[in-house]
Amino acid sequence: MLPVKRSCGDHEVVCNSWDRTSSEASEVVILERCWIVEFRSKTDVSIVLKFQSGEPDLYLEAASKTDCESWAVALGEANSEGLQNKIQQLRRLIMEIKEERSSDEARQCFPSSQVDSLGEPQFTSIQRIANEPKLEFSLACKDLVAATRDRKLNTFIQISVVHPAEHILTRYSSTEIVEGTKDPLFLTGVTFPPEYPIYEETKIKLTVYDVKDKSQDTVRTSVLPDHKEPRADIGRSFLGCTTFRVADLVKSKEQQLTLTLRTSDGGKTVGTIEVNLVKMGELEDGETDHITTDAQDQKCALVRECPATEGISGKDSLPSLSAVLKNPICKLYRFPTSDNKWMRIREQMAETTLSFHVPKELINLHIKEDMRRNQELKDLGELAPHWDNMRKSVIAHCDQMLSMYQDTLAELGKHTGSSFKSSCSKGEKTLEFIPVNLHLQRMHVHSPRLKDALYDVITVGAPAAHFQGFKNGGLRKLLSKFEAERRNTGYQCIYYSPENTAKAKEVLSNINHLQPLISSHADLLLNSASQHSPDSLKNSLKMLSEKTEIFVHAFKDQLVRSALLALYTARPGCVLKKPAVPRNSAEEGGDLQHQDHPSQIKRQDSIPHHSEYDEEEWDRVWANVGKSLNCVIAMVDRLLEKDNVSNTKEGENDPSAADCKVFHTGGDWYEQLYPLVITLKDCMGEVVTRAKQSMAFVLLQELACGLPQCLMLTLRRDIVFSQALAGLVCGFIIKLHTGLHDQGFLQQLHTVGLLVQYEGLLSTYSEEAGMLEDMAVGISDLQKVMFKVIEAKSEDFLPIITGRREHYVIEVQLPAKMFELLPQEIKEGKLLRMYPVLFNVGINEQQTLAERFGDTTLQENINQENLELLKEYYKLFTEKMPPDCLPHFQEQNDLKGLLENLHQNIQAKKRKNVEIMWLAATICRKLNGVRFTCCKSAKDRTSMSVTLEQCSILRDEHQLHKDFFIRALDCMRREGCRIENVLKNVKCRKYAFNMIQLMAFPKYYRPPEGTYGKADT
Repeated sequence: MLPVKRSCGDHEVVCNSWDRTSSEASEVVILERCWIVEFRSKTDVSIVLKFQSGEPDLYLEAASKTDCESWAVALGEANSEGLQNKIQQLRRLIMEIKEERSSDEARQCFPSSQVDSLGEPQFTSIQRIANEPKLEFSLACKDLVAATRDRKLNTFIQISVVHPAEHILTRYSSTEIVEGTKDPLFLTGVTFPPEYPIYEETKIKLTVYDVKDKSQDTVRTSVLPDHKEPRADIGRSFLGCTTFRVADLVKSKEQQLTLTLRTSDGGKTVGTIEVNLVKMGELEDGETDHITTDAQDQKCALVRECPATEGISGKDSLPSLSAVLKNPICKLYRFPTSDNKWMRIREQMAETTLSFHVPKELINLHIKEDMRRNQELKDLGELAPHWDNMRKSVIAHCDQMLSMYQDTLAELGKHTGSSFKSSCSKGEKTLEFIPVNLHLQRMHVHSPRLKDALYDVITVGAPAAHFQGFKNGGLRKLLSKFEAERRNTGYQCIYYSPENTAKAKEVLSNINHLQPLISSHADLLLNSASQHSPDSLKNSLKMLSEKTEIFVHAFKDQLVRSALLALYTARPGCVLKKPAVPRNSAEEGGDLQHQDHPSQIKRQDSIPHHSEYDEEEWDRVWANVGKSLNCVIAMVDRLLEKDNVSNTKEGENDPSAADCKVFHTGGDWYEQLYPLVITLKDCMGEVVTRAKQSMAFVLLQELACGLPQCLMLTLRRDIVFSQALAGLVCGFIIKLHTGLHDQGFLQQLHTVGLLVQYEGLLSTYSEEAGMLEDMAVGISDLQKVMFKVIEAKSEDFLPIITGRREHYVIEVQLPAKMFELLPQEIKEGKLLRMYPVLFNVGINEQQTLAERFGDTTLQENINQENLELLKEYYKLFTEKMPPDCLPHFQEQNDLKGLLENLHQNIQAKKRKNVEIMWLAATICRKLNGVRFTCCKSAKDRTSMSVTLEQCSILRDEHQLHKDFFIRALDCMRREGCRIENVLKNVKCRKYAFNMIQLMAFPKYYRPPEGTYGKADT
């Protein structure tokens, strides 16, 4: 840097040679009315100063090219005339502000009520179409002047707003960097959404910068306070700026302004900038050839931020969708097609309130379920000392876990603010049930000759228990290890297989669900009898019969019988009427008995033998419910027969009523039915008591065999499932809304079910292998989720979750008008099945290590297992659905061929075979499925994947010009919604990659230069 020794008045004193051992300058130059002319040559690092006074030219030589450029900037800014012009420019700005403030001071003379009523009309609103942006414009520069002649400019424009009511300069947005031209045509435009407070009196400042090093560009890759500028010496230099009023643009005849760019002192002209007002629909059918730049014939692809309300919520701004999606971000692009027409692409991203709503609902259900289980364990009655001590230990551990769930729910209830969990928070304990970075990513394509199309992807961090850690692996490994250890527990407890413990939970759930229903229907039957209403009596009997039959069949299982026997042996004193003999476990049905009886035989020596157990007693108790129901049916039939048919033969008997004790047909209906209904309730109560105790005993064994690992695994599984379910509910609701007018999709939904395809980008190395194991189990558990669509009865459209850990029903609420569009089957409450599949391909440098030095078996097994599930869904689809239900572009690729291609790629075991993901995604879209893309935090690798998918769809389905594929890809990654997602998560617009990492990435998964690097989180 050229040293500055001292100032003499308005003249800067500098020297081009300076003896560092002396305090005096050997030569001084007065920089007044001088300018920089040229470098002496391209190889030299010299500059020439010329003076208007006619003094000899001054040649300055620097140590390097960089120093030479910095000298040129410093000398230009040190000119005394420039300083005077800057002062004059500041004086003009101060006077303008004072004039505008005087009107504000006048406002203060009005009473506050008048200020409220008159404050808004003081500023002229911009006329616009509803749900459209208030103002949109594009930018281009011409004849920009570099600080030095040989410098090739790499420019961008920073847009700032001066609000008329505040007089504060607020940084609003920036364009992308256009390289190597003095006439840049920027791809990124500027949009002010409907809610933005912009008026005709608003001033907009445009500042042009020259970027020397994109990797160090702090303006575009960091967030600074509005009133602070980034350091000028890092990565870029100031070229010029200009200001205009919004009214000048909107009222101009050609809806265009050509403004002069000047240096900061307002004196020197450094080029012009064109501001073009943009309205949707313009250039829709126009040719693209005439929009080019002088440099490299770059065709223009216009990118603008735009309001997302219309695009995401639809033209009617549907309230049911608005309740789910929040804080939308939207970008708009125009790209040329292969026939030189323009296509318009809206890219949208929104977070969802379901990120917190679903986990809170789920935790609440867990708490209720666990409280019931604890009470059922306490209601087991008196047990022998060994079993009683076991029960006390289990209940103590369960109470601790229950307290933890309650604390977590209380903490989540305190959460306010954003509707998503950032990647920086994935390890926080209080947020471990919340999915990481859950967003809807949507692309809306409008092509000149093709029908508009929507493409949705749900992006979310891989469902995993980050706070629990992955030192010992994930759920897939942990569950397998736990099950193996539980088989070897010996005499301490009875081993029941996972299938049997699941059956026990199902029986308990059926009891809790059916018993109150049957009791209610029995009361309705008596009420109908007291009113002497034949039709009501028939309907009540029908409902009672159906529910009671379901109730009876729920206990038609060997598990209940054997569990009752096991429970009897655990009482303080018991003796078997018939000694129990161990059975061979080779048969599937004999698994339980083989597991029960050895431990029972070992314990019988220590239990007093003073009572008898009748193994046939359960059969009699269970059968009494059916017999009691038959008595009720027979009595109702006889009462109706006497009432409706006067000539009925008095001697006719109903064989089904042979066991009934009350058989009078005269008198009051209520009096005749009441004792029969009471008997039915009593019999049912006896069954419920015995069945509940037996099934609770089964659950006691499950818990006792693995304390405390069993509860910790349950917690981990709940955490992972909660994250997965929140994403699934979001995906289902979005898919339902977009497919409401597609009768083929609705038919597929209730006939076959919904395919849900997850794309994983996790490596199989180190911690990410554990995440993948968690994710695989969490996604598989989604098979136990069913959806039901109901009509909303209020303005609260959030989904309702019911059920238990082995079976959940999600009730999705729709407004009446939308509900009427559904097929009758769905309106009648038919449960809708989900078919989740996961395909994973690691793409980062850790996957390279896994492929060369580690193990990729986990990924291979997961892909193979889920390929079989996908084939099963396709088989169901082809069997139950007509061919015309496939999307309109089905003819391009045969689904059967795609499945075979996917099968071959999975079998090939090729390194980083990303074609597996492309094929799986294509099959999913063609089968009307819901697409998910996941990596560790859904921020970096996910962004590369979804932008590649979007551009591939534009190329394959919408004729994107082949020369524009890479430019479109870079544009979406540099200026689109995904870089905004990075900003939301880490407060920095840089993907968290480095150059070494990217060398290991597949080619099309690498971000453009300047968009990656270290991100301070």
